[in-house]
Amino acid sequence: MDLRFNISLAEGYKSAAQIARILTEDWLARNMYCPVCGETSITKAEPNAPVKDYVCNHCKSQYELKSKRIFSDIYTTKVNDGEYKTMIDRITSLDNPSFFFMHYDNYEVNNLIIVPKCFFVPEIIEKRKPLTENAKRFGWEGCNILLQQIPNFAKIAIIRNKEVLEANSVCREFNKIYTLQTNSIESRGWLFDVLNCVERLDETFSLKELYTFVEELKIKHPNNNFIEAKIRQQLQFLRDKGFIDFSSRGNYRKIGI
Repeated sequence: MDLRFNISLAEGYKSAAQIARILTEDWLARNMYCPVCGETSITKAEPNAPVKDYVCNHCKSQYELKSKRIFSDIYTTKVNDGEYKTMIDRITSLDNPSFFFMHYDNYEVNNLIIVPKCFFVPEIIEKRKPLTENAKRFGWEGCNILLQQIPNFAKIAIIRNKEVLEANSVCREFNKIYTLQTNSIESRGWLFDVLNCVERLDETFSLKELYTFVEELKIKHPNNNFIEAKIRQQLQFLRDKGFIDFSSRGNYRKIGI
């Protein structure tokens, strides 16, 4: 995997944002494999495809790329994105993309992670203020991805401080986490919220400790009167998928979270 951009593609362009988009998107298309099936390449999607930059021609998985010029392996709390409504419509479908997040500097990639699509829920999408009447697209509402709200274990490293990680290892990690994908947007939201609570606890924790988040979860799910039952349901799901162990009655241990 060559970390350098093909800077010849920037010839004739003056906009820094346009140059960055061309170079980073070209780099990913030339270098990235499909984390789902291991296909050696992914293909640039058709122009103006909503919330989709790439597709795997083998398994049809979809991907979006967000990049930033910075030399750091610490990802920012917010990432600018496109139109709010388009983003919400895409991530609340079962056909939503997984997201690559890239850091680059001096025309080469420093860090690259991928977040599986099952961790994209409406609560991590922040609506920006509408454009003012002086703007060409008056009233247009953009959005931010609140990257800090995604559980850390779901941010899978592909390149870390210019070190390219072994592809098979990345695919194994991605596919283990990808097993958390559900066929229900509501279930995805509950899993996301309970996982965030679990991540805030120690490696070993109790059901009693997890119940301390009940009031917080009530605010997020005001129409559900069975918060504790939903917590237990998600714990069972996480155990079945191999992310936690039941060490004893009412006590748990994290495995890779």
